[in-house]
Amino acid sequence: MNKQMSSAKLSRLFNITTKNQTPSPLPISDKQTAARITTYLQKSTAGKLQSNPSLLFNLNPNVTLLVLSSPSLPTQSCVDFFKLLNTFESHLKPDLPAAIALSHRLYTDRRFGEMKSLLNSVSTDGAEIIGSVCVYEGKVEFLETLFDLMIRVYVDKGMFQEGLRVFDYMVEKGMRIDERSCIVFLVAAKKRLEIDLCLEVFKRMVDCGVRITVYSLTIVVEVLCRRGEVEKSRKLVREFYRKGIKPEAYTYNTIINAYVKVRDFSGVEEVLKEMRKGGVGYNKVTYTLLMEMSVKNGRMGDAEKLFDEMRERGVELDVYLYTSMISLCCRKGNVKRAFLLFDELVEKGLSPSSHTYGALIDGVCKVGEMGAAEILMNEMQSGGVDITKVVFNTLINGYCRKRMIDEALAVYDVMEKKGFEADVFTFNTIASCLNRLKRYDEAKEWIFRMMEGGVRLNTVSYTNLIDVYCKEGNVEEAKRLFVEMSSKGAEPNAITYNVMIDAYCKQGKVKEARKLRADMEAKGMAPDSYTYTSLIHGECIVDNVDEALRLFREMGSKGLDQSSVTYTVMISGLSKAGKSDEAFGFYDEMKRKGFTIDHKVYTALVGSLHSPET
Repeated sequence: MNKQMSSAKLSRLFNITTKNQTPSPLPISDKQTAARITTYLQKSTAGKLQSNPSLLFNLNPNVTLLVLSSPSLPTQSCVDFFKLLNTFESHLKPDLPAAIALSHRLYTDRRFGEMKSLLNSVSTDGAEIIGSVCVYEGKVEFLETLFDLMIRVYVDKGMFQEGLRVFDYMVEKGMRIDERSCIVFLVAAKKRLEIDLCLEVFKRMVDCGVRITVYSLTIVVEVLCRRGEVEKSRKLVREFYRKGIKPEAYTYNTIINAYVKVRDFSGVEEVLKEMRKGGVGYNKVTYTLLMEMSVKNGRMGDAEKLFDEMRERGVELDVYLYTSMISLCCRKGNVKRAFLLFDELVEKGLSPSSHTYGALIDGVCKVGEMGAAEILMNEMQSGGVDITKVVFNTLINGYCRKRMIDEALAVYDVMEKKGFEADVFTFNTIASCLNRLKRYDEAKEWIFRMMEGGVRLNTVSYTNLIDVYCKEGNVEEAKRLFVEMSSKGAEPNAITYNVMIDAYCKQGKVKEARKLRADMEAKGMAPDSYTYTSLIHGECIVDNVDEALRLFREMGSKGLDQSSVTYTVMISGLSKAGKSDEAFGFYDEMKRKGFTIDHKVYTALVGSLHSPET
C-alpha cells in the first residue's frame, strides 16, 4: 500500500498517469502549502524535498512566490528552492514574478552578482519585466537596482531595444539611472558598430540628467571619430569642458588618432594646443601617435626626438614603443642605434617580441649583414620567440638582395617544414633574384609554381614574368601577359611599362615604345630616368639621334637623373651617326660629373673617329 501511495504521489508530481492510482489528497490553500514548504525548508535542505513529494502536490506559481517572499526563510534556502524547481518540468519551473521575488531577496543581502546572473537566466522582453514589478512600487531602490541590472543583461545579450525600453520606463517613473549601466550600454553599442544607437543613448543620458563623466564622453568621442565626425567630437569635448567635465589624455588621444589616420597634421597641432591650454600632459599613447604622425610625414628626426623626450620625462616605455623605434632606426639605416635600443629593452626586463626581432632582422638584412640576421634568428629560437612568416620572408629577401639564392632557398625549405605556406611576396622575391642571376627558366618555374599553388599573381609577379620573357627575346609573349594582367586584376605599374618600353626599344620598335610612354602618362605615371634612357637607346638604334638628343635635354629640364648609362647610350648613338664632336662633348661632361667610363664608351668614341662624317 505504501509503495502504491508513493508511486501515486510521484506520478502526480510529474504528471504521470498510472493504473490503480490512489486518490489524491484534498487540495489545500496556497498559503497553507507555502507555509508547509517554508517550515520544511527551515529544518531541512531543498534537495530533500524530492524525497517528500507530498509537499509539492499543490505547487503552483503563487505558492512558489509565497515561499520565496517568506521573510522567515533564509535567502540561501530560497536560492536552493529556486534551483530545485528549475530542474522540474516546465509547468513547475519558476516564472518571472518568482525570479523577481528572489532578486529582491538577493538585493536585500547585497548579492548583486547572483542577482544579475538570475536575471540573465530569465530575461524576457522589457514589457513583461515592467509588468511584473507592480508589487514592488514602493521599493524604489530595489527597482532602480533591478532595472539597472536588466539594462546590463539586455545589453550583454544584444537586446538593445529592450534595454532602451527599460531605460525609458525608469525615466518615466523618475528613477535614478546609474551611469555605469549607461557606460555598459555605450561600450556594447560601440563594439557592435551601432554608432547611431550609441549617440542616441548618450543623448538620452544628457536629456534625463544621468551623470556624465569623462569615460562616457570619451566613448562618444571615439564613435564620432570612427564615423569621421572629428570636428563634431571636438565641439562635444569643448561643450562638456564648459560644464566641468575635463577631458583626459585618452580623450584627446582618440581625436589625435583620427587626425593621424587621415594625415591631418594641422588638426593634430590644434588638439595638442588644447591639451597644453588645459594642462593635460602627454601619456604613452599620445607620444606613440605623435611618433606615428612624424613617420607618416617623413620627419624621422622628430620621431626620435619624441622618443628621447619620453625617456627624459620618465614615461613608461613598453615593447611596442621600443619596437617602433628600432624599426624606425633600421629604416633610416641606423642599425647601431637599433641594437643599442634592443639592448636597453632587454636590460629593462622587457621581452623582445617576434615583431622586435623582425624589425632588427629587417634592418641588418637591408645593410647586407646576413650573419647578424642568422644570429638573431638563432636567438629567437633559443628564447622561445615564435618565428613568423614575416621573419622568414625578411631573411629570404635579405639573401636575395645579396644574390645568395642558395641560402634563400634553404630558408624557404625551413619555412615550409615549419608549416608556413609561401605567399606572393615569397615567390616574387625568389623569382626576381633568379631573374637577376639570369636563371630565367628557374625564375619562370617559381612563378608557375605560384600559380599552381593557387597564389594569385600580382603586378610584381607579372612584371617579373614579362621581364624574363623580354630578356629571352620573346617579346610577343611578354606583350600577351602585359595585356592579360589588367583583366586579372593586376594593373601594370611604371616598372612594368619600363620593362616593355626597354624591350621594344632594344628591338628598334620605337613606335610601340612611344605608344606605351603615352599610355603610361595618360594613366598618371611619369616617365623616369629608366624610361628616358630606354627611349634614347631606341632612337639611337634606329639612327634617330636628333630625337635622342631632344629626349636627353627633356630629361635635364625635368630634373631627372642622367646616369652613366644614359651618357653611354648617347655617346654610342652620336658615334654611330658620325657626330664625333658631340660624342666627345658628352664624354667630357661624363668626366666632369665623375662617372666611371667603361670600355663601351671608348670603343664608341674610337669608332666615331673612323666614321664617314669625320
